Amino acid sequence: MQLFTVLDIIAIILIGIHFGVPLIYYWYAKTKWLPRPWNIKTDPNYQPKITIIIPTYNEAKYIEKKLDNILEQNYPKDNIQVIVVDSASNDGTAQLVEYWVMKKKGLKVKLILEKSRRGKLNSIMNIIRNKEKLTGDILILTDADAFWEQKALNKIAIYFSEPQVGVVTGSIKYIVGDEDNVKIITENIYRKFYNIIRVAESKKHSTPIHNGPLQAFRYAIIKEIGLPSFPGADDSAFASYIAFAGYRAIQVEDIWVYEAIRGNTFKRKIRRAQHLILNFILTKKYAINKKIYKKSVFEKIWEIERFLIVINPWLLMTSLVILIFQLLFNESLNAILMLVSGTMLLFFKPFATWIIQQFYLVIATIINLWTRNEIWEK
Repeated sequence: MQLFTVLDIIAIILIGIHFGVPLIYYWYAKTKWLPRPWNIKTDPNYQPKITIIIPTYNEAKYIEKKLDNILEQNYPKDNIQVIVVDSASNDGTAQLVEYWVMKKKGLKVKLILEKSRRGKLNSIMNIIRNKEKLTGDILILTDADAFWEQKALNKIAIYFSEPQVGVVTGSIKYIVGDEDNVKIITENIYRKFYNIIRVAESKKHSTPIHNGPLQAFRYAIIKEIGLPSFPGADDSAFASYIAFAGYRAIQVEDIWVYEAIRGNTFKRKIRRAQHLILNFILTKKYAINKKIYKKSVFEKIWEIERFLIVINPWLLMTSLVILIFQLLFNESLNAILMLVSGTMLLFFKPFATWIIQQFYLVIATIINLWTRNEIWEK
């Protein structure tokens, strides 16, 4: 009796690659890159002017708290400009911004009203094109439901005192929004591993995956080379594009952002996965076409992450199809053992979270064949 069939061996190899590559990469990044010093010359007294852009659509629940959070920042208020871009909200968001400006003092806030909702990317690009409205040397994009620690702006500014730093993002922890505590705990388990990898990649050079709740750019770079504007471009595409131009795009471990989990988890995860996949398919080509591409250490990080996001989920799906085929048509004992073992491991939360993420990436890849999901639904 043959112990392992060819299909069994193929399934084992695919599973080994699927889990082995990210585990080895995580171990290497955590042990070799993460302990490194930043290799960035910083000036703790550097306090440039900052422009903060908040795109909104039906954010009445959070917008005043968001503006309060910025007002409470331990940073010179004369150096802060806030622009709220409201995309035709129908819940009174714009009126609450106007009320907040009249009620509170000490923060320069400008409200821009759009006649219709065309998506976050369009809102951001329209503001950047109207250069006379922006006074900051540092441009920060953020969400209304994301709240920063009090020293966040000071810490961001310090990293930008190094001319080679082009983009800075913070580390996320989730807080109560529309979801229960169990989902928040699960999300924070995922974020713990996520943050370690992102910071480790940043210490090596740059990370190609960035966080929208707090993403800061050196505005001079944007004026020089622009930002990606292909359908589906977002936080990660912006960061990767600037990293391909030779600057560093980093996530900092001690700049914390607290984000509310909102809306349908499935839709939110799929949307995020769609944009990540588009980043790894389109951004490098976009940078090359714009003639800003420079080969650097970032290229190696990019290729590994591209494999993990675009290719690796399909290795898992292929192995599952093979095992199910073996189980149904060949009654393979090896297939039974592997499927049972995998099912039991789902009780281990990090493993279950990883598997779920792989399914999101696969579904998002399929959806991307029909739509780029430019407007984010709540």
